[in-house]
Amino acid sequence: MVSTDPSPAPSIGTASPVPDEISTFALADLAGDPGWRRPVLVERELLILTTRGHGDAELDFHRLPCRPGTLLRVRVGQVLRCAGPQFDATVVGWTTGALDGLAVDPDAPQTWRQLAGEDEDAVINEVSQLAVDCQRHGAGPAGRALLRHQLAVLLLRLSLPGAPGSGHRPEVETFQRFCREVEHGYQVTRRVEDYAAALGCSVRTLTRACLAETGRSAKQVIDERVALQAARLLAASDHPIAQIGRELGFSEPTNFGRFFTREIGVSPGAFRAARDQPHAGRVVRPRPALEPTGANGGRFRSGTSADPTNGGHATRSGMPGGSGGGTGRA
Repeated sequence: MVSTDPSPAPSIGTASPVPDEISTFALADLAGDPGWRRPVLVERELLILTTRGHGDAELDFHRLPCRPGTLLRVRVGQVLRCAGPQFDATVVGWTTGALDGLAVDPDAPQTWRQLAGEDEDAVINEVSQLAVDCQRHGAGPAGRALLRHQLAVLLLRLSLPGAPGSGHRPEVETFQRFCREVEHGYQVTRRVEDYAAALGCSVRTLTRACLAETGRSAKQVIDERVALQAARLLAASDHPIAQIGRELGFSEPTNFGRFFTREIGVSPGAFRAARDQPHAGRVVRPRPALEPTGANGGRFRSGTSADPTNGGHATRSGMPGGSGGGTGRA
């Protein structure tokens, strides 16, 4: 396992008080505490390559098996925990703007992938070389350019197998655009009409695309993204529950409590109380929206958020269970 700094990082995804634009370090450096008692809120873009042992990682409350050759793509804003890790991994971390100007899509790699054969050898070699060059050439313009291009090559390699032929269907494009808009605007509006207007399509078109891709309505996709963010903050921060509700657009704590209970199946307080317990299964049902690709652009303004607690779709039974949480940040 490779680490550019022998001491644990002070905050998740960094190897020094002033994080480098691109760095490599050990899996243990990500933990908010030595035993991963709670998950951490990731603040850098990450690739995690398992190098030894077997175990499970929890990413946004989903359990992902890890063994040598397992690669995880972890994005800013997600929550991560490797409780009682029985595996080692090398982590590549980078800031959001590290790849600006390079023709690479950092979101193309799959969230979980088991490498094998020549693919595994190539990725291991590239990660190892990146780690060596982070230590030897991290400073200076030439070293920075070298690391940026090495990271771009690694991400391009990981994106090669993932070009689904179904991506040309109109529903797929509409759904992907919708997810990006939701990522930008879920904190200020949960009205499907607002997103349809931003995308220049009808509510019916938006709902049809969501049903085709997820089996759920556009309103459900929006509400599930809000619920996921609420679960992240309840698990990985000590912010008061009422404050979390306000951050997500709920003017009254009771409205937030009813919304969260409907979406997750337990109250915000019960969810937070269980965060130190081992994860017993999938807690949050939402399909995570696509990660953001840019700023809001002013489409949604503060004060326009909707505050209803049901939004017109049927109550869904939740999946209670320990979520893990904490004050660590990645």
